[in-house]
Amino acid sequence: MKYLVTATLAAMIAIPMSAQTSSPPSVEQMTEHQVKTLTALLNLTSGQQEQANEIYRNAAQAEQTWIQAEKKAREALRAAARNNDASTIDHVSASLGQSMARSTSIRAKADAAFYQILTSEQQSKLSDLEGQHLGPFGMPGGPPGPPGMGFR
Repeated sequence: MKYLVTATLAAMIAIPMSAQTSSPPSVEQMTEHQVKTLTALLNLTSGQQEQANEIYRNAAQAEQTWIQAEKKAREALRAAARNNDASTIDHVSASLGQSMARSTSIRAKADAAFYQILTSEQQSKLSDLEGQHLGPFGMPGGPPGPPGMGFR
């Protein structure tokens, strides 16, 4: 898909503070919040909600492996920078680029699968919302730049 609904991305970032603890939200919490937001925006049926939950939960779980690898790579990158190790900086930077590409692919494939479960009316509404670049709470002014993949 060309763009994803910026409002959903913003809603995902703005998970209510009361739901947060000292640790980040779980995959299940993020998926549940994401599907609730999509349901509100697109009037998803219960069947579509179940499918969306499965699609985005599977994508988030697949992405967890890469997230852990990225954390380790960023630590290695910081150490290489402190040691002025240009060769390691180049190597780790390339590795991070590949990891970001994998993450982007996982999210884009999940978005593609989600789009396929929508009715033509819902697809049209999604396109309209994407075209408006809606920000938080339906206000114009979502962030410019590349598409916000994966509603995360």
